[in-house]
Amino acid sequence: MKQIAVLSLAGALLAACTTPAAEPVPDAAPAEVAATAPADPAPEAPSAKVAPGGFDYESVFRQDDRPEQDYEMYPVRKSAEVLSFTGVMPGMRVVEMEAGGGFYTELFSRVVGPEGKVYMQNPVSFKNFLGDSVAKRVDGRLLNVQIVESAFDNLSDVPDNDADIVTWFLGPHELWYTPEGEPEGVLGDPDMSFDEIARVLKPGGHLVVLDHSAPAGSPPTTGGETHRIDKAVIIALAEQHGLILVEESDILANPDDDRTIQVFNPAVRRKTDRFLLKFSK
Repeated sequence: MKQIAVLSLAGALLAACTTPAAEPVPDAAPAEVAATAPADPAPEAPSAKVAPGGFDYESVFRQDDRPEQDYEMYPVRKSAEVLSFTGVMPGMRVVEMEAGGGFYTELFSRVVGPEGKVYMQNPVSFKNFLGDSVAKRVDGRLLNVQIVESAFDNLSDVPDNDADIVTWFLGPHELWYTPEGEPEGVLGDPDMSFDEIARVLKPGGHLVVLDHSAPAGSPPTTGGETHRIDKAVIIALAEQHGLILVEESDILANPDDDRTIQVFNPAVRRKTDRFLLKFSK
């Protein structure tokens, strides 16, 4: 149980319980996050994606000082496609919930540029697991990133109506998970967490949610068991807090996953069926 707890918390961790896209939790800590230049030849970049506004997401995947394992995970996580779906653009302000070791933080930082900002949020409970990976990722490198250590239901470091986009990758199920030895609800209350998301979003801003699918009709407590969640649970919570579902993508869907196996099981790890949703405030 202790091992599962640790793995789950890193989730989002590269962001979090994932498969072909990324498990925010397990991915962030185990991998060494030291910023070292990948060896030649450079890994193949993701297929080009261009935003409606003309931004070429391919441009952020060039060879540079990022950790080598980042490049290995781009095609697995379909990172270019996910970035394109978020709609993040230069100059935006992004709140990245359950950012883990910063796999997507790095990409958001490069897209929003010096005129934008990224709030890199992780629960305080993640510190022991993440070690110095966040500092190695951010310090002296990602100057437009502000580290936020808080529960999901307390984004007090973020002003009202400040964020163009809030992302929560492979982590909303954690709202029903209690780490071993911690009090129930330590990671955040579901209603209060979505209150905070709605508070920090600008009118017209977007919440983008990515998580492992549980069977339709599964109770929310499935999040603390298999680390999956029925997307209907997330849609209902978002709508109860004034957020409207405006777009959905199946780029991370996997019909071969029966959605019942615990996400860290080798049979499904990095191959889970995942939903990707976008809500508007």
